[in-house]
Order: sequence, then structure tokens, then C-alpha cells
Amino acid sequence: MDETAPWARPQDALARVVEVLREPRPGLLARLSEVLEPLVPHVAAAQLSGVCAYSPAHTVGPAEFADAFGSLVISRLGERALTEAGPGRPWQGVAELAGQERPLVVVTTTPGAGKGAVLVLVRPDAEPLAADAPEILQQLWDLIVAHSEHRATDAAPAQTAVSRVSANARAWAIAKSAGAHSAALTAILAPLRSADLDDAAARRAATELAVTALLDVRRSADLDRTLSEEPADAAFARLVRELRPLLRHTRIRLDVAPPADAARSVPADLAHTARDAVRAAVLVMLDQEKPGRLHVGWQFTQALAGHGEVLRAVVRGDGLGVLAADALGVHRTAERIAALGGRSTVEAVPGWGATVTVDLPLALPEPAAAGGPLDGLQARELEVLDELARGRRNRDIAAALHISESTVKFHVANILAKLGVASRGEAAAVAHRAGLPGGLRLAS
Repeated sequence: MDETAPWARPQDALARVVEVLREPRPGLLARLSEVLEPLVPHVAAAQLSGVCAYSPAHTVGPAEFADAFGSLVISRLGERALTEAGPGRPWQGVAELAGQERPLVVVTTTPGAGKGAVLVLVRPDAEPLAADAPEILQQLWDLIVAHSEHRATDAAPAQTAVSRVSANARAWAIAKSAGAHSAALTAILAPLRSADLDDAAARRAATELAVTALLDVRRSADLDRTLSEEPADAAFARLVRELRPLLRHTRIRLDVAPPADAARSVPADLAHTARDAVRAAVLVMLDQEKPGRLHVGWQFTQALAGHGEVLRAVVRGDGLGVLAADALGVHRTAERIAALGGRSTVEAVPGWGATVTVDLPLALPEPAAAGGPLDGLQARELEVLDELARGRRNRDIAAALHISESTVKFHVANILAKLGVASRGEAAAVAHRAGLPGGLRLAS
């Protein structure tokens, strides 16, 4: 049977694309990896995207690759692909990963004005791809990244809340790692630079290695900040640019008050929600208040209830003063504010105008408690685990689920890594305790 058959006809290829685009964002890479397996056989996949501000790097595959891939590693592979293959063309080559040289396919793309995205596929061997595979792979990745960018501009409140929770754990881990590495390397540099030590050549070589390591740590931290935060002054300036076209053909005067602490950074999703709330308030006021003057300002202040510091966005207009208390219910703006633990108030005085105030807390919520043992598995992995728990072999599982045997092996490796077990028997035992086979309702 031809392993590339699912991509042979245009209608079949489009069906596979739709399958990926329908997948919720947390499982998108796993589903993409699954549908690409017949076209580009691989043992692991990783992506780096500026679309998700708090968890830009994702990996599917054995645990050794999850540990090896990070934002900095994927970013460097993307830079190498752009240098050696050029934009819009997948790069096929070899790079050191997880302690050994690995054959890779790296795909890059930049959606509109976004930060760009990188897809890395770790090949089981260096066999050349089918003639049309690189072009199909590039076009598919361009489409997925563009679709994800559009998704991000209208993210649901629940997704925003999950992103903030993820950021809490991620920021803590990165800060701890960067601090530990910097302290250790700085301590190494002091004796190595001492003029009292012998073997100057060795000392210079060791010093250069340590300096390089320090620069890598710093670069990793800078990349993380770029992806997860926005300077307050830049975020507010972007808001003002977005507001001016709304008022271009009116006689309304716009007064702006940027945050006093301009150099301060704020979480990217918080800045996005603050801009969204201000735009919604301005649009509602234009429609209902008929103001002659609008004042828009941001400031960092303490919450009224004393629950920590907030970013406060204020929109004040001198219109009719008839604005309703639920004015920010349009476009789910109020839901997004609530998802971040924020609150909004509307004060309207007939004949004097209205004021909309939005408070968004800067403190991140605590991560949610861990769920059941199978909560980390994707829908297809649950299906494979269900078959595995019935005692079936890879060949039988592949036939039952209409996928290739190599794809089954890929999913089994993922399942063992996610469940933290060493064998199929242990995975089956975990599945039986959780209600499989047949005890859980599996997604189709």
C-alpha cells in the first residue's frame, strides 16, 4: 500500500488539512504530526510560534526530544533554515539534537506582521522525501500558521485564562533556570580568569566556552520576554494608532494619557485585552453617547479592594450620559476581562457623559490542580491506548484505526512518555484503572 496515499488526490489532501484546522489549539501539533506521517515520516515534531504568547514552543514525541527542544533551539534551527534554504522553502539537513546528529526537516513562515513560526520534524533516517512533499509541507504550514494567527486575534476567554495559568509555571521555571545557570557560570569565570592559574591556553578556552554559555542563557531569556510581554508604552501607542481611524471622519477630539511607568512590561494577553476593551468602549460611545471629546488613559494602580496591582484602562466621554452598565458585553469583551480576573464598571450621568473603567490584575492566577492520569493525552492517543489496553498489537491497532503502523508506534511512544511508564503493560494497567477499555467516552 502506498504510504503517501492520503495526500495523492487534492480532495484527500484538503480533507487532511481540514482535520488539522478543526483540532483545538492544544492538540494541533499532535494532529498535524499524525496527518504528516505518511507524507514525511518522522519520530518527533516541534514548533515555535509567536501566536501563543505564553507557551510558544511545543513538542510531540519521545521524552528525550521534549527535553532537547526549547524556544532557543527551535529558533536557531529556523534561522539556519532561512539561511541555507531561503524563505518559503523547507530545509533538509542534519543537526545535533538530544546528544546525537539527527536528520531534520525545518519549515519556516511569517504570517503578515507576526513574529513567525518554525516547524521541525525529526526524521528516522536521511531518505529523500517524495518529489512533491516539500512544497505540500510548506503550503500546509503557511496555512496552519495563518489560521492560528486569526484564531489568536479572537481567542475565547477560557483559552486566555489557560494561557495565563500556563505563563505562571513557565515564567517561574525559566527564571529559576536562568538564575541558576548565570550564577554557576559566573562563579566558573572568576577562577578561570585569574592570572595566578597555570595553563593559560586551557584557561582562555574554558573562559570562551563559559562566556558563550552565558550569552545563550541571556538570549533565551530575551526571547522569552519578547514572546510573552509588551512594553507598556509600545502597547498603548499601538492602541492609539488603532483608535485614530475610528475617529478620522468625526469632529471628536481625542485626548490620550499613556501610562506613567512607560518602561514597564505587561503580559501580552493582558495588553491585548486592555486594547480590546478600550476599542469596544469607544465604539459603544460613538454609537450611544455622541461625545464631542474622548479621553483614553492607562495607569498602574492598586485595586480598590486591595487585591494587588492592576492595569487600569479608562475611557471618558462628554456625551449624553446614557451608557448601559453592560455596555462591554459586545464582542464578548466582558467575558475576556472576567477570564483574566478583571472587572469593568460603567458610570453614566445624564447630560454629563459616561466613564468606562477596566481593571486587569497584573498578578497571575495559581496553576490549576492536576487532573486524572489520562488528562494529558490527545483524542487519538486515547483511542490508541484503548486498543492497547485490550491487548492488541500495533498491526491490529493500525487496522482498527485506519492509520499506519509507524503512526501507531509514534503514538505509543508518546503515551508511555506522558503516562511516565516504561512498558505497554504498565500503560495498560494505568488505562484499566482509569476506566479503559470502553469505560471512557473517546472522541471520534
